[in-house]
Amino acid sequence: MSPSYEGRQIVGIDLHRRRSVIVRMTPDGYPLGTVRIGNDAATLAHEISRAGEHPDVVLEATYGWYWAADVLAAAGARVHLAHPLGVKGFAYRRVKNDVRDAADLADLLRMGRLPEAWVAPPPVRELRETVRHRAALVAIRSTCKAQIHAVLAKNGVAVPMTDLFGMAGTELLEQVRLPSPFHARVTSLRRLIDLLDFEIDAAACQLAGRLARDPGYQALLTLPGIGKTLAAVFLAEIGDITRFPTPGHLASWAGLTPRHRESDTTVHRGHITKQGSSLIRWAAIEAVSILPPTTPILGPTKTRVAARRGTNIGKVAAARKLLTFVFYALRDGEVRALRTAA
Repeated sequence: MSPSYEGRQIVGIDLHRRRSVIVRMTPDGYPLGTVRIGNDAATLAHEISRAGEHPDVVLEATYGWYWAADVLAAAGARVHLAHPLGVKGFAYRRVKNDVRDAADLADLLRMGRLPEAWVAPPPVRELRETVRHRAALVAIRSTCKAQIHAVLAKNGVAVPMTDLFGMAGTELLEQVRLPSPFHARVTSLRRLIDLLDFEIDAAACQLAGRLARDPGYQALLTLPGIGKTLAAVFLAEIGDITRFPTPGHLASWAGLTPRHRESDTTVHRGHITKQGSSLIRWAAIEAVSILPPTTPILGPTKTRVAARRGTNIGKVAAARKLLTFVFYALRDGEVRALRTAA
């Protein structure tokens, strides 16, 4: 076939941190070209221009894919994002290299078998960046607090209060006498915690200002157990709610549905898959954990399941029900089931 092929082209890109491989082929799988490039926006745009107008381009949702997706979209390509879990089967090959990986991505796309992930638009990515940054800061702060508890435990210091970093706990930290290296470590960690508190509050203010007039955000705030922080998490991580046909699809995407293994007459249903946004699972379970048993629908669900299966499974069941409410709040702006229950 002539290199001047003018039909629709399928392009697979194996994207890496420094270099990437681009494989072009026809919809029938005939190879048209392979090139290895340095990761540069101008170089990528030039190479993708050789694929003609509006090629179908697939790359894996891997480290640093944002810039490449934006360059490809600006060049007129139809961008497809391969879900990393769906292409793990590449490891079965005896020969695994970047060219074969890129070609396999293109083959999956042209055959209609590509496990696709959602290409979040730039505004959603920016919102996610702030939400995830705040979550990362909170995790670092928790690590610092755990280290202080560990230092006190090493020195046999009892902590009678539930919150070591409240007023009573702060007084204890001020008065306790520790050997010099331990005291220096606690002092350093407390300074870090103060700095992290400031940065966490700054991120929260940034989110509140950005989302103040967002109708989806306001609808989420009406749900039981969901405050400003959790509402921002749900909005950022879910993005466009219309990509989920039903609440069940949303729960499955969040990894809150049980595993299902079936072969012939044998069926195994296990624990939840946990394949999805860990922030969404955390937010849903955090929201229902503080709800009293009298909370409409969610409270009885948690209590009933917990009585049969245990507290943790009760929380997961209530979290899955909460995601149903999140789905309708984002799609319709209200949850009629809760309005009726009230």
